[in-house]
Amino acid sequence: MNRLILLLLFTLALVPFAEAKGGKSSARPAATRAAKSRATRCATCTRNRKGHIARSVSAKRSFQKSHPCPSTGKTAGACPGYVIDHVVALKRGGADKPGNMQWQTIAAAKAKDKVE
Repeated sequence: MNRLILLLLFTLALVPFAEAKGGKSSARPAATRAAKSRATRCATCTRNRKGHIARSVSAKRSFQKSHPCPSTGKTAGACPGYVIDHVVALKRGGADKPGNMQWQTIAAAKAKDKVE
């Protein structure tokens, strides 16, 4: 009986170690995140002071002039609930021109950004 209890206690003591070793953590180390970021980073894109891909304000204005805001119908100014998004992402080689832009709801843009 004592051996059975000791065996049971020993087995229960090992369970947390087995889970910690075999389980996957949801948080990746910073070095891994940085390496993944560098792997998908556009090496030939022009960058702004913050390191983000530089975007053409004139191309965005031109797109909005020819494609009025879906919520207000205005061709200039804010467009509540929508953002201008690139169909093919700039980091994937997409052009920063009105032909590669589209209106997208904020929720859809956030979902797309998680995938890209």
